[in-house]
Amino acid sequence: HILPLQNLSESKFEDFVVDLSGNSSSLQSNITSSPINIVSIVNILSNIAEISKNISAFETNNYLYLNPQNILQTVDIIVSDDASGAWRNLNDNTNQNTSSSLLRSLETFASVLPAESFNMTTKNIQLNITMVNTSFNAFLNSSVQMNIKANSTGNIITTMTFSTLQNVLPPRNARNDSLNDTTINGKVVLVKFTGWTDSVSLTFSKLEHNLTVNPQCVFWNFSFFDNRGAWDNEGCSFKSDMNGKVSCFCNHLTSFSILMSTSIPESIAYALDLITYIGVGISMGSLVVCLIIEACVWKAMTRNNTAYMRHVSIVNIAVSLLIADIWFIIGASLIKADFQNPTTFFIHFFYLALFFWMLISGLLLFYRTILVFSHLSKSTMLAIGFSVGYGAPLIIAVVTIASTAGSGGYINGNKACWLNWSKTKALLAFVIPALAIVFINFLILIVVLYKMLRRGMGDSLQQNDRNAAVIIARCLAILTPLFGLTWGLGVGTIVVHYVCCHKKNFKFNNEFIGLVLAFLIVSILSENITCVLADYYCSGSLYTCMCFPPTVEY
Repeated sequence: HILPLQNLSESKFEDFVVDLSGNSSSLQSNITSSPINIVSIVNILSNIAEISKNISAFETNNYLYLNPQNILQTVDIIVSDDASGAWRNLNDNTNQNTSSSLLRSLETFASVLPAESFNMTTKNIQLNITMVNTSFNAFLNSSVQMNIKANSTGNIITTMTFSTLQNVLPPRNARNDSLNDTTINGKVVLVKFTGWTDSVSLTFSKLEHNLTVNPQCVFWNFSFFDNRGAWDNEGCSFKSDMNGKVSCFCNHLTSFSILMSTSIPESIAYALDLITYIGVGISMGSLVVCLIIEACVWKAMTRNNTAYMRHVSIVNIAVSLLIADIWFIIGASLIKADFQNPTTFFIHFFYLALFFWMLISGLLLFYRTILVFSHLSKSTMLAIGFSVGYGAPLIIAVVTIASTAGSGGYINGNKACWLNWSKTKALLAFVIPALAIVFINFLILIVVLYKMLRRGMGDSLQQNDRNAAVIIARCLAILTPLFGLTWGLGVGTIVVHYVCCHKKNFKFNNEFIGLVLAFLIVSILSENITCVLADYYCSGSLYTCMCFPPTVEY
């Protein structure tokens, strides 16, 4: 459908551009979700741009054949946030230069627009055409300031400021085809000037104000990587980074932006990685020890329903955290975005399961100390426990990925296998349930402690149930604050973006080390369990421990 454009009459050519804009608007969801559809529209735009070069932009009669409104509306759709996932797939394909072709077409459109001052704005694009004499100084889209000194008078400057072109152009430069720790941290500005200048000053407001490492003032060079294009800093120099603004100076005009590193300085990155990997290993080893001890004492310590559900909760907390750590290690080693969504899903699911099993422990404590005359069967308690412990996290995890993955807002791009914060706030699907459970467990603990201090509380429970309730209360009293503090610090770290998300997740797991060790000491090594383990030790072997446990009542 591209070649016939060459043969269209002037009026039909105008109608074609109008129809392209209208059809793109009506089929927006189909276009933004499909890389193939985006490629097709970019090819059409490229063809329109090539035809438009042959039309003199200074002839009034030809202006309506290249109505900027229709072109900008079409481009606005394919560069929207909804299309970021499709663009990520296109940029991962080394045989595609679609993003570069789109920018080249836009530069062509900017060069053939009529010589008259006007402004035009869509959701993601702002177009300005200005007549200038010896200098030009303006704020573009309130986030980019430009100052140009011209060497002649009577010139025209055309600018297009893009709010979302960082979704389209990959953050690669001339030295590296894939910069996973670099991001486009300013709006992209396309500049066309009919005169000549070697003095261009630009000030960009940073998209992420927390990023301060390795700012680069760059322009898009179409010739790199077999004409796929990349960012280049030749002729551009960095001046300052102050108050959330980056200042640059360039001696030429084209399409500009700024690149900044999302990672911590390399001088400490290796040491931090080493410490965190060791930390995760200690965490996983502690959990394995926890599960072995549970296997040893299971029969002796599950004589009543309360104790049984308590140990079921302990095992599932340990298993959930262990599996989450395993998936985290898998995610930390992945580079390709194609595998990051499922990895993030399982990490999200099992971390949520960890908290919901903590909630089960709290509800069990509430049930045994408050509802003393209510008795649920073991099968009923198990059904409730597994439905809440794994069913609720599954629903939350599925809804999160279904509602955010399509728009490319599920994960933090190529930064880490973890939920997105800056774009869709998908991280709230973990933060809100986790901190809500911590708060509920605190309330349960307060109520239970008040009830236990009242005279006669112990008379309502059998000895075994009372002992189990006391142990559960002790666990919640220590583990709940640790969970709240650990993840509260983690959430604070994410919100302020002090380090990149990859390092944040390692930090989470490091903080879990103390939690896991406390989990072992408080939940496992209680007085009754140490007695059982002593009996096992005296009896001789781990095989005897696991297969022939003693039958002592506790």
